[in-house]
Amino acid sequence: MKKIFLYILAGSLCFSACKKDDETSPYVEPEDIATQNTYDDQAIKKFMDENYLDTQGNIKAFSTTDTIDDNEKKLSELSPITLPSGTIYIMRSGAQPSPAAGKTIESTDIIKIMGRVYSYLAVNSDGNTSFQAKAAFLNTIDGTGIPVIDPMFYYTKKSILESGTTDAAKKASYYQIPGFREALQKFKAFDNLSNEAPYNLQGVIIVPSRAAFARNPHYPYLNTSYRNKSFVFNFQIYGREDRPNGEKQD
Repeated sequence: MKKIFLYILAGSLCFSACKKDDETSPYVEPEDIATQNTYDDQAIKKFMDENYLDTQGNIKAFSTTDTIDDNEKKLSELSPITLPSGTIYIMRSGAQPSPAAGKTIESTDIIKIMGRVYSYLAVNSDGNTSFQAKAAFLNTIDGTGIPVIDPMFYYTKKSILESGTTDAAKKASYYQIPGFREALQKFKAFDNLSNEAPYNLQGVIIVPSRAAFARNPHYPYLNTSYRNKSFVFNFQIYGREDRPNGEKQD
């Protein structure tokens, strides 16, 4: 009987130890936002070292078991450019519109965007920082296959601001992602590609939380909180249009 009891006790202790090893530490928001900014930068660096672009420009994680991607370049090796806000952009070689056909993207433009966008939370666990809590923000490639026209996170129309029911909702910063806006204007848009045109993604924009919504009130896209969240945009701009004056913010 004593032996049976000892076996049960040993088994329960083993189960408990295994369970603790498998558990991940819950995210605790740093009191100092500068600490979260540091986590963001560390997680972004790790992300760029662990991912590459495939032949259509899709972000892919390096395989730990397959050698097929051994000769691919890390995102960190594709000449990333860091802007003052901390936002990083990568222009994919050979995937940009020709100089004659490319259209300058202005801050008030109506854009037509194809691609995938995910939000992440940079978490530090036992001294190791990485992106966790991956969540889809926009995905036209695996969804409808049709580009999105005039998303609010790039530019918010005057009518939307005027209909805001709170002081925060009457401001463009409630809806727009400034780091994305800043970086996108470094790219050129294609000359109004048809919705059916096969995609060839132009590049990547990585926005740390401080250049997104940080800890400020924001529009609840997809009924989700983006407090402290960073964003990764993997995209192509199919076209752009001038915005009518009546839709421009005051």
